[in-house]
Amino acid sequence: MKLQGRVAIVTGSRRGIGKAIALALAKEGAAVVVTDINQEDCQNVVKEIESRGGRAIAVKCDVSQKIEVQQMVTQTLNSFGKIDILVNNAMYTSFKPFVRISEEEWDHVIDVNLKGAFLCSQAAAKNMIKNGRGHIINIASVSSGGSGGMAPLLSHYTASKGGMKALSQAMAIELAVFGINVNAILPGTIDSGVVPDSIKASTLRVVPKGRLGRPEDIANLVIFLTSPESDYITGSHVVIDGGISVV
Repeated sequence: MKLQGRVAIVTGSRRGIGKAIALALAKEGAAVVVTDINQEDCQNVVKEIESRGGRAIAVKCDVSQKIEVQQMVTQTLNSFGKIDILVNNAMYTSFKPFVRISEEEWDHVIDVNLKGAFLCSQAAAKNMIKNGRGHIINIASVSSGGSGGMAPLLSHYTASKGGMKALSQAMAIELAVFGINVNAILPGTIDSGVVPDSIKASTLRVVPKGRLGRPEDIANLVIFLTSPESDYITGSHVVIDGGISVV
């Protein structure tokens, strides 16, 4: 097991990509904090991890709220004593024309996707600095710009994910001296249960690999980026989209 003895927090891990990441980390030996806005769903993921011989706890957390993030970190430390890995996967979006996005909707997307990554990273990094090592993975998106994957009706989501990319690089520069690696993963269209059928169909027509991405594809990349084999990789944006961004 590549991550035996490590402790990982995965935000937004009650379903989809986050759940796949939590299961993969547990399979590799990490103790996992499954956290999302629904406690019952998180507990179901914990039961699945435990049924496979892994260790995990469920923590309800709205990542846009600093007090809840601090409580999540406290529960993690009380249960496992440290934080080695943070995966900022929690996200919210909606598909809406730019001119119809309300201020409230804009704020909610930015608060969950970008502010949430900031709050969780800051809280976790303080413990990682004490330990002299750590890995932070930000799940951004090819639609965040600069990768050829821009999509319509997602200007608020695109802005938040672009911010995550920039934040990842800034954090990587500052935290490298403390032994903390920070990288961003930029998925394309992933069949995780939240993508509209129309977008899945249009993607299938053009993606070179001939299939949509699977949550497990992202989870496998997270395992690599948090394993000893990736020790010299930090500040990177890793695109995983079946080749669509280079078409």
